[in-house]
Amino acid sequence: MAVTIAAVVLAGGPPDEVSALAPGAPNKAFVPIAGTTLVARTIASLRSSPLVGRIVVVAPVTAHDDPALAGADERRADGFTMTESLRSGLAGFDGDERVLVVASDLPILSRAAIAEFVKIARGRDCDLAYACLEKRTHVAAYPGVPHTWARLRDGSYCGGGLVALRPRSLERLATFLGRLGAARKSPLRLAGIFGFPTLVRYAIGRLSLADAERRGGALVGISVAAIVSSHAEIAVNVDRASDIAIAERIVADRER
Repeated sequence: MAVTIAAVVLAGGPPDEVSALAPGAPNKAFVPIAGTTLVARTIASLRSSPLVGRIVVVAPVTAHDDPALAGADERRADGFTMTESLRSGLAGFDGDERVLVVASDLPILSRAAIAEFVKIARGRDCDLAYACLEKRTHVAAYPGVPHTWARLRDGSYCGGGLVALRPRSLERLATFLGRLGAARKSPLRLAGIFGFPTLVRYAIGRLSLADAERRGGALVGISVAAIVSSHAEIAVNVDRASDIAIAERIVADRER
């Protein structure tokens, strides 16, 4: 039997423009796509993988009895911020145990995408592994799905919805994310965090994915690895109200 990895599904947060389309939904994770909520679809995908064991879902307490969460082994309260929700989800895990952290808005996440990410992440000696997708892979599969792309020397990439994290790394990661959030509207402060040479190399397309890994790890104080997925569905998510119609169409096409 394969050694399994525990998964934490982040289904917290307040109502937004997506959840407004489904009256009564506490947040976008509980919005249905083709009759099944986003979070239920994500949990079902994880449950289908023989590599995933225990599933913890972090969600508003008021939604803990929702049938959408029935596939999870445990429900925990969300926090006011992403970091607080992560702390809730990772509480009690061994600090060195690698945990799969999963976004709850992945309507077509597949067993194959999960297996590829977990297997590659296990082969990398790192504290944090994050999924990313190269633009060519995405466009070949889902040209009508919009993304924000980071242009690097070896291609253009967007983030995916899976992260493998050792819980002992969370506090350093949280500190960095706090600095980043405080500086996000100030180019000078961002330059102070990343270093002006790094920003210039990124701006002119000379920063490589390996460079970004090294610089990110140095800034956070942990080892970081980017896992480039060959499965475009790892980055098909629902961020905007307009994404609902796109997700509905993709799901209908796949289930036809």
